[in-house]
Amino acid sequence: MGTNRKLLIAARGEIAVRIARSARDLGYTVVAVYSEADADAPHVHAAHEAYCIGPAAAADSYLNRDALLAAALAAGADTVHPGYGFLSESPETAAMFRAAGIVFVGPDAETMALMGNKRTAREAAEAAGLPVIPGFTSADQDDAALLAAARKLGFPLMVKAAAGGGGRGIRRVADAAELPALLPQARAEAVAGFGDGELFLERALTGARHVEVQIFGDAHGRVIHLGERDCSVQRRHQKLIEETPAPGLTPAQRQGLHAAAVDLAQSVGYEGAGTVEFLLDADGAFYFLEMNTRLQVEHPVTELVTGLDLVAWQLRVAAGERLPLKQVDVPFGGHAMEARVYAEDPSRDFAPRVGPIWSWQAPSGQGVRVDHALRTGLEVSPHYDAMLAKVAAHGPTREAARRALCRALADTHLLGLETNLGFLQKLLNSNDFASGAVHTGLVASVPAQGPPEPVVVSVAAVLLHEWAARVHPPAWRHWHNGPAPQWAYTLDLAGHLLEVALKWAPRGCYVVHFDGHMHHLKLRGMDDTRAVVDWAGVDRPVPFACRDHTLWFQFEGAAYRVRDLSYAPADTKVQAGMVVHAATAGKVTRVEAVAGETVSPESVLVVIEAMKMAHGHRAGRDAVVAAVHVAAGAQVQAGDLLVTLEAPDAQDA
Repeated sequence: MGTNRKLLIAARGEIAVRIARSARDLGYTVVAVYSEADADAPHVHAAHEAYCIGPAAAADSYLNRDALLAAALAAGADTVHPGYGFLSESPETAAMFRAAGIVFVGPDAETMALMGNKRTAREAAEAAGLPVIPGFTSADQDDAALLAAARKLGFPLMVKAAAGGGGRGIRRVADAAELPALLPQARAEAVAGFGDGELFLERALTGARHVEVQIFGDAHGRVIHLGERDCSVQRRHQKLIEETPAPGLTPAQRQGLHAAAVDLAQSVGYEGAGTVEFLLDADGAFYFLEMNTRLQVEHPVTELVTGLDLVAWQLRVAAGERLPLKQVDVPFGGHAMEARVYAEDPSRDFAPRVGPIWSWQAPSGQGVRVDHALRTGLEVSPHYDAMLAKVAAHGPTREAARRALCRALADTHLLGLETNLGFLQKLLNSNDFASGAVHTGLVASVPAQGPPEPVVVSVAAVLLHEWAARVHPPAWRHWHNGPAPQWAYTLDLAGHLLEVALKWAPRGCYVVHFDGHMHHLKLRGMDDTRAVVDWAGVDRPVPFACRDHTLWFQFEGAAYRVRDLSYAPADTKVQAGMVVHAATAGKVTRVEAVAGETVSPESVLVVIEAMKMAHGHRAGRDAVVAAVHVAAGAQVQAGDLLVTLEAPDAQDA
């Protein structure tokens, strides 16, 4: 491979930064592309050159093939890496670049078209002798034909988009009564995500595991595997935690999975990085699920156990080189796990969140790896995927890797918007995960963040009070002749409205009253970004960031937002926690809320299409719909008021 090659990275975010690192090591001149919203993004600074390719919306920039080709030609790039987004599985994109004489990193367009479509990939797997889940595939996409096939298959079953991936266009159907409403939802999401509404059906496997095999092929006929990864821990059919090797597999199962994946890749003449995905049922039998004709988000865990650079392998294979190793020479050592950090609220059905990052600090330590493109002050945009970072850890055993990942997540400081950091730690510490009993339903068994615990309320109140005192310090604050003064606050803590009273005691101790109980918290120290508190005799560090009357702080790995509503108008206090706001910018596709109707915590009130997915906004509590503020078809911005709620007994008052 020469040293004067020029690579354009047709992606953004952490994968663009990661690709740039390997490309630089191989002597490439690296070219970044960016939207108008990303002009100062970290992936731009990771490159030697950068070209603006359009407005913020992904369809007008990162998914605009013509703009990408124009940038590649202007830069004189001879190679394009598509990352692992939509373009990486687009045969049209691959063919366009190759027609222009530019190397496209990935399989050829014909193989991509065959294996990137779930229906045709399923047919290819059957032809190669791989077991497949009972299902229905047909060019006849009439709802009546799909309904008739579903009744023959039996329930529960899965409705799936034939094109694309990432959990989009997938619905689980419990019975025949649900299917007529779910078919148009899945089809609309598939069209929005992939421009193709073709659907097919598969029998649902209850309690299944999702295991994939990393394969690599070259232009000289060699295909090898780099082990398997367990990706069972998912929400909305999107992976949250991945690990390798997969726990609990017998040697025969592992060997069978590896052989099936290599056989399939060889049968289609596969070149480059790819992943063959399987579902394992409760009896341990495995079935072909799909093939991803690209590098996967979770490739770092494979790199950690093998010591290999998969992006460097991609670039070498794309340049016509042979695979660097034979199968028998691939090294495997230890165990690795990766957790995906998303801007989302687990307590609100994992609804995405947008906004500025007030404070960011990546973890470090032995065996810890963080892939990200974040910095303090960066704006998390509604135009792109909600994944912020990938935190991975390697250890000699599964338990060592699990503990290292828990520590790394607890040391990941990300303040300014809701994330799943706390929820990820709950998952990793759940009995099922810790014991290796992973399955695709695990996330549903782990409760999301509930009402804040007394220590969290106490920390929130004391930090807000101390911050306010620093900004407007009363001269009498720590000096008094009579009884100690008491301060009262009305707080919105993670959507919970709380009345809290504070009283200062000697030696830095606070007495905190709320909900009829009294608690003691000692402030050991505090600067502009970090405090140390003593709760029950144990000192705990608390990173925080504060602006105006809002404070974000991180306690025992979870981040919390607290707002001071003490001097807010009365109606603001009443509405705190009793309103539903848009989690992200997007289009309102359905309004289910009806004024005067009683709703439960799981009731979906409004559905917004954003990031090419449908996001249901739920009530989150027992309530009555007081008012609906949007209609279907409306465009909303993050934070816009959708529905106002009131307590069920408010109408009787």
